[in-house]
Amino acid sequence: MILIAGLGNPTLRYKKTRHNIGFDTIDRVADTYGIRISRKECRALTGNGMIAGQKVLLVKPQTYMNLSGESIGDLVQFYKLDPETEVVILYDDIHLPPGQLRIRTKGSAGGHNGIKNIIQHLGTEKFQRIRVGVGEVPADRDQVSHVLSRFNRAERQQVEAGMEDAVQAVELIVAGRADEAMNRYNRKNHID
Repeated sequence: MILIAGLGNPTLRYKKTRHNIGFDTIDRVADTYGIRISRKECRALTGNGMIAGQKVLLVKPQTYMNLSGESIGDLVQFYKLDPETEVVILYDDIHLPPGQLRIRTKGSAGGHNGIKNIIQHLGTEKFQRIRVGVGEVPADRDQVSHVLSRFNRAERQQVEAGMEDAVQAVELIVAGRADEAMNRYNRKNHID
């Protein structure tokens, strides 16, 4: 089984914010593959299904972003998963333009507190991840208010296209084709 988690913050207050692009993308994955994310376990909403012939567990941690590792770590232990090959994390990146993807199979937290917490709880930096660009922090705004803001109309179109790419990248990764996903989507840019 492969655990695919989208990071975000629970409650309607954070719905459709930049920081919740992981939740939005995991919902898009769920819709595409007919998976219902409704079960509560290990402080997360989860749903089981199939992607590319593989059993998957879709996850939306309900611990708030900065404590995402608590929920994901518990699920990895409960299901006895190997983080390196059986975990995929979807999350926001302020260093990428809206909708741009960056796929990696390992790496540091890069300043992302949710990823930092996941690394701490998994005890490794070796897990697959798909970063979805949400745009740089404008000079007149602080980082917190930026990531908790919503996209304007033009950005939303770019992000929608990026989420569609992320769904396809998830399928490739689940099928054991992470290199192909990186080659295809790390270079693609939705800004025209």
